[in-house]
Amino acid sequence: MPQAALLIDVVKKNLRDRGLTYSRVAKGLGLSESSVKRVFSRENLSLGRLEKICALMDLEIADLLELTRAAEGRVTELSEDQERALVSDPKLMLVAILSISHWTAASMLENYRFSETELVGLLARLDKLGIIDLLPGNRIKVRLARNFTWRKAGPMQRFFEERVQGQFFNSSFVDKGELRITVHGSVSAKSNEVLQHRMRKIAEEFDSFVEEDRKLDHKSREGTTLVMAIRSWELALFTDLRRKLHQHSSSGGPQVRK
Repeated sequence: MPQAALLIDVVKKNLRDRGLTYSRVAKGLGLSESSVKRVFSRENLSLGRLEKICALMDLEIADLLELTRAAEGRVTELSEDQERALVSDPKLMLVAILSISHWTAASMLENYRFSETELVGLLARLDKLGIIDLLPGNRIKVRLARNFTWRKAGPMQRFFEERVQGQFFNSSFVDKGELRITVHGSVSAKSNEVLQHRMRKIAEEFDSFVEEDRKLDHKSREGTTLVMAIRSWELALFTDLRRKLHQHSSSGGPQVRK
């Protein structure tokens, strides 16, 4: 299905899900109901009208585009076997990450020591794994959704923890383009939940920039990793100074709990 038609279908479905009628949309757009029906039937929806309809649905245009990608069958998470296949072959993993970052086959050949035959073979394996579609002319269509994530505690996360995490944090984070922020304080479970929500929003914004910058030449883009973390945590040497559960003071006072 053409993307314009798919977008219109997604808009219609979300309007139905929210109980928004053509009459309500017409009022929001300042059009007659028949005009709204005509706009949808002709798939002639301007950006301005799309923004107004998104506002009626309490959605951002970015949210709508993501829903459209999901309707297109984009993958949001790989299987254990798919991730294991990537981890087992460093070259395949590299080509997968470059593909996800919207590198072209020509750029990969220019910057990495692959022969064309070897690269096409690796791309064909990614196609077979369902991560990309390898199109004529070695063009690459990524099949992963923009909100794609690696499996929790899956092969790729374990690889990161065992092989990458130490290298990533082995920096003072003082050079241009680097920043590390560490804050500490006592917060409630509710505040923690809100912070996690905002972290996810930052991750979505990161993905938006990746999507926007893919139009630039790869020489204008640099591989960039953003890591955010939040947890109930205390430095081990502080924990070692805590009183143990059930421990009593010398005066026979009350228990001091962790």
